[in-house]
Amino acid sequence: MLAQELIRQKRDGRRLAGAEIAHFVKGLSDGSVSEGQVAALAMAIFFRGLDLDERVALTCAMRDSGTVLDWSDIGRPVVDKHSTGGVGDNVSLMLAPALAACGAAVPMISGRGLGHTGGTLDKLDAVPGYRTQPDNALFRKVVKDVGCAIIGQTADLAPADKRFYAIRDVTGTVESIDLITASILSKKLAAGLQTLVLDVKWGSGAFMATLEEARALAESLVTVANGAGCPTTALLTDMNEPLASAAGNALEVRNAVDFLTGKAIDNRLHDVTVALGGELLATAGIAGNAEDGARRMRDAFESGYAAEHFGRMVAALGGPADFMERADSYLAKAPVERAIYAKQSGTVTAIDTRAVGVAVIELGGGRRRAEDVIDPSVGFSDLAGIAHSVDSDAPLAIVHAADEESAWRASEAIIAAYTVGEARDATDHPVIAERIAPNTR
Repeated sequence: MLAQELIRQKRDGRRLAGAEIAHFVKGLSDGSVSEGQVAALAMAIFFRGLDLDERVALTCAMRDSGTVLDWSDIGRPVVDKHSTGGVGDNVSLMLAPALAACGAAVPMISGRGLGHTGGTLDKLDAVPGYRTQPDNALFRKVVKDVGCAIIGQTADLAPADKRFYAIRDVTGTVESIDLITASILSKKLAAGLQTLVLDVKWGSGAFMATLEEARALAESLVTVANGAGCPTTALLTDMNEPLASAAGNALEVRNAVDFLTGKAIDNRLHDVTVALGGELLATAGIAGNAEDGARRMRDAFESGYAAEHFGRMVAALGGPADFMERADSYLAKAPVERAIYAKQSGTVTAIDTRAVGVAVIELGGGRRRAEDVIDPSVGFSDLAGIAHSVDSDAPLAIVHAADEESAWRASEAIIAAYTVGEARDATDHPVIAERIAPNTR
């Protein structure tokens, strides 16, 4: 098959057979398809789209371009979650150990921060000694012994997607839902999952600004994942305000420890975590339905078993054995901490959540360039949510900064990101907007 013929076929609006897509993906992996040809096909797909069979074929071909993990010896249902990214989204840190406590195996392969959104691996890098890139033997051992391990993607998982995405990134074709679907799912399915749940976010801090855009992506992901043989559901969740009351790597880990130990629990964060876990436990057959699964998740938190599993995971991957008991002594602290107050008293009626994420990056808590070194100590804690009252005693947030100048700049950014007015003007969205199942469409 000639690559240029496949490009012409899609350019003219005709569908590609599974064997043709597999041939193109093979060329992506072995370099026999040029960068220009990859860019041309990506642009043709961007404008012409892919039907369901084409999306499934592309996803499976990219999944199979490298190693596909086999967990048949694990003795538990193998499950995972994918989030499309947000601010204060540390769900994985509570979800994985709670699922493990409920009897699932969670080989969670996560990523670093992307744009204004925080990355799970960057959060775990704030834990001294924690190995986010263990060898395969240790990864398997921790999943088998503890029930969960959160690590980074290895080079041999879906390598075709890595090249495809890099070319899409510089050719203006990232925003194709068909290609986003294949990119996300090829990496997740290469982890050998039996069940997946998707947290597709919408709002001012999400990549999908509107509920309609998030719904379209969720429907595509759910349909293709199920078509590829992995039972999958999705929740559409609100990102018009930070999910946790903290944003920044060490601060979000501290927030997760407080959640797991019951010291302080953010309600919206709790609701999303429990609902995602309930979906997975039901789909995996551990719970009778999502409501029963949610009850089991709450029990795992309230009993302390989820906290126990998180502590065991941290220790097994090189972190401190007493991390849960002495988290404050291990997590880096910024030298400057001070409250940020609104310019007027009132009620928080809206938040530019993306601006909060950008402010974390400006503090040094995220990357402007891939090679940037992150300061894990910086960010914001005690972030006020929508409908919260703020005044001279109740701040918008507490900034954690490396110096006074950056603290001042971050404070100004947070003040600009918040809209404060009368209580009746507040727009409080439900944190879970919709559930998308295979029969939704």
